Amino acid sequence: MATDTPPDSAREVPPGAAPTEDAVRAALATVDDPEIHRPITELGMVKSVDIAADGTVAVVVYLTVSGCPMRDTITARVREAVGGVAGVTGVEVALEVMSDEQRRELAAALRGGQPEREIPFAQPGSLTRVYAVASGKGGVGKSSVTVNLAAAMAADGLKVGVVDADIYGHSVPRMLGVDGRPTQVENMIMPPSAHGVRVISIGMFTPGNAPVVWRGPMLHRALQQFLADVYWGDLDVLLLDLPPGTGDIAISVAQLVPGAEILVVTTPQQAAAEVAERAGAIAVQTHQKIVGVVENMSGLPCPHCDEMVDVFGTGGGQLVADGLSRTTGTTVPVLGAIPIDVRLREGGDEGTPVVLSDPESPAGSALRAIAGKLGGRARGLAGMSLGITPRNKF
Repeated sequence: MATDTPPDSAREVPPGAAPTEDAVRAALATVDDPEIHRPITELGMVKSVDIAADGTVAVVVYLTVSGCPMRDTITARVREAVGGVAGVTGVEVALEVMSDEQRRELAAALRGGQPEREIPFAQPGSLTRVYAVASGKGGVGKSSVTVNLAAAMAADGLKVGVVDADIYGHSVPRMLGVDGRPTQVENMIMPPSAHGVRVISIGMFTPGNAPVVWRGPMLHRALQQFLADVYWGDLDVLLLDLPPGTGDIAISVAQLVPGAEILVVTTPQQAAAEVAERAGAIAVQTHQKIVGVVENMSGLPCPHCDEMVDVFGTGGGQLVADGLSRTTGTTVPVLGAIPIDVRLREGGDEGTPVVLSDPESPAGSALRAIAGKLGGRARGLAGMSLGITPRNKF
């Protein structure tokens, strides 16, 4: 992230005069930690600032951990910010590591004084919109939809996070181009980010392409850690990429984040639609809201005549929406249909979602339109606990 220009007050010094410490610290206040996304001055990461008579500034910065993967980024940002202050002739940056006590204080500050292991998105006052992206079966493009919606919302200025909750089939990091590893500060995990989206996945904790062989309780524990132990900051939207079907993770999401709304992804094929309807119908048992249905692979534009070829049939998305509307007794809309587009697949392989690499393509336009509908929704009171207990009239 580019460092902001220091405020004018930091530059107003007589010609040839050495900069003041206040001016240097004002410049440092524009430097965000690349993982926590808050100013290093606010996080207590600036140990000291020394200014020599010749205008050379020496800054000592605390790293949260000794193996911090962002040490070079922090150093470069500090040099750039301080170097822009009038009167500075050179910048020297030294790095030290926080003590255990300092890390505990930082973790407590980031939690806002709240006890550990609290899931912020499950609290009554949370204004983060949480969408659990579900499908009845694999291969319908659920993860592609998730990462593109996340990237599109972030491009629109929203603060977005993604939990790769598909523990067995995790693919979100590759599709978003995330190659960094999480950093742990005490019991808090700092998630890496790409394209403005913060991401956590079990694939970041396993060696190479090793499979995850876990049963139900371990899956629940992993999801709980992703939601409670990761420092997400103040998110506008959190997307959870669920595994296909109605297994342990879908049930755990309902228990851990009861206000999460379900977004169902299907293909036009009737067989796939029937399975997708079952995945969405779990909302009746978990008392969750279904925000809508997305039809992926809705057709293939002919490269010669632009006529749409219905490779997987037609009407699957509407079939799912109609069935879920009957099951839930509410109106479940079709939020959009995404055509088959080779650029969508290429973007996933290259780590650059199509909504960023080719936003005007048929798939990119359809995904951005769906993201606009979801990202622009007011959080309101839907899914929030009001602390009201109905009175028994018997």
